[in-house]
Amino acid sequence: MTTSETAVDVVDFTPGRWGNPNDPMHLSDSVIGALTMLGINEAAPAPVDLVIPASRLDDAALADLAATGAQVSTDDTLRAARLRGFSTPDLLKFRAGDASDAPDAVVAPTTAHQVAAVLAVCDAAGIGLSPYAGGTTVTGGLVPDRTRPIISLDLRQLTGLIALDEVSQIATFAAGTRLPDAERLLGERGFELGHFPQSYEGATVGGCAVTRSAGQSSIGYGRFDEMVVGLTLATPGGVAEIGTAPKSAAGPDLRQLILGSEGAFGVVTQVRVHVHPVPAVRRFYGWHFPDFVAGAAAMRALAQASVKPTVLRLSDEAETGLNLANPSAAGSASGPVGGCLMVVGFEGDQADVECRDAYVTARLTELGGTPLGTEPGEHWREGRFRGPYLRDPLLDAGALVETLETVTFWSNIDKLKADVTAAVTGALGEQGTPAVVMCHISHVYPTGASLYFTVISNALADPLEQWGKAKAAANAAIRAAGASITHHHAVGTDHRGTYLEEIGDVQVTALRAVKNALDPNGILNPGILLP
Repeated sequence: MTTSETAVDVVDFTPGRWGNPNDPMHLSDSVIGALTMLGINEAAPAPVDLVIPASRLDDAALADLAATGAQVSTDDTLRAARLRGFSTPDLLKFRAGDASDAPDAVVAPTTAHQVAAVLAVCDAAGIGLSPYAGGTTVTGGLVPDRTRPIISLDLRQLTGLIALDEVSQIATFAAGTRLPDAERLLGERGFELGHFPQSYEGATVGGCAVTRSAGQSSIGYGRFDEMVVGLTLATPGGVAEIGTAPKSAAGPDLRQLILGSEGAFGVVTQVRVHVHPVPAVRRFYGWHFPDFVAGAAAMRALAQASVKPTVLRLSDEAETGLNLANPSAAGSASGPVGGCLMVVGFEGDQADVECRDAYVTARLTELGGTPLGTEPGEHWREGRFRGPYLRDPLLDAGALVETLETVTFWSNIDKLKADVTAAVTGALGEQGTPAVVMCHISHVYPTGASLYFTVISNALADPLEQWGKAKAAANAAIRAAGASITHHHAVGTDHRGTYLEEIGDVQVTALRAVKNALDPNGILNPGILLP
């Protein structure tokens, strides 16, 4: 008998709020107490009504777009709903009434053929376009350069399971398919994708591909880019079918150019991904480690072993304490207090789970871990998509809260964590706003791991400027430490300058050549990824 992942409804997020309107989050007493200690005791100003600029598209351009068969609208409400993503700067601009980045029209094709036709119209008229589906970007990926008219190419009607090869375990999805829908459709056939980023309730298959998304089961199933076996890409010059075999020596793998391209090289209309049978067994445990260094060392030992869990996550002392991610938070009557919580999950058939569970339990015990049972692990699993939705009530309460992430080799983990923490606390402290900086590891590899930081401080009168200084300091610290500017949040506009420094002139020249070949008139997400 198989056990399906708990069903999650597809969420239609309210523009300017990163939360589920059907299930609002509330601050716990412990979080309210922590805010008071940071001097956060005054609610944020009420949001200001958005002022939507007039569309710059004339009647002729709108008629040409409508002639493709796609739905075309310049309605202010629709344009506002396609405005920006869900980073804290995005949400702060919404709250301030700033709609200066609004697209000039929303164009919603219902078929891949219409996508190609819209690209042709835009290319001929010099109209820029920004692909939109889930809208969950947190790095400015929906804010293209607006020196020319821009449309939001809404791909949400390109949805559904197109084909399922049960023998090869390959599913073909329309790019606008939301992840909960993908899991539901696969589950009806006894399969699962197993990709669960924190943006799961809103993210789409195509968006995960073009941003190299990483789900919380990455140690077990891999990142999303490792799941992708093929893509259909629409460009101004035509449509390309990319990926004809699992592996090939027929030249460079062009999938790697499109994965992570963020809509700058073309519009992905279909994605072919590796799937697996729905696991018969799911087990999630909590483990306690005395400190982050010991916990990270244990993670490295598992990442470098041949037997691995499906999920592996470690919260540092601050995140464990503030989020109450310890035994008492999950209702356990006893267990260690303080230290760090590790979540370890297993999915698979009975024999597979029993084997891996036994090995991992023995190794973690040898490495200084204390088992806490299933309650903390299940507590985390059941609420794992809700964490980001705390941001709305935190912002309402007058806090400044944001996340950032990076990735490096194991030998550099401790230094990187210390340097980024110092850079952020220093930049905010200099502005008179002491900060709490929390960190966790949720993606590990034999050679390294990602670090994911959450920052909370008191918000100043201009929180955009305040966070801008902290973010610049964090970016500089990441580059100085030799780490990557992003592991899975992507580049967008927020990371573009640091990204270009990271890859260097030779690689920048190569990518610009690709951009010029596929998009000679520069209409595809202008200014995203590359200037």
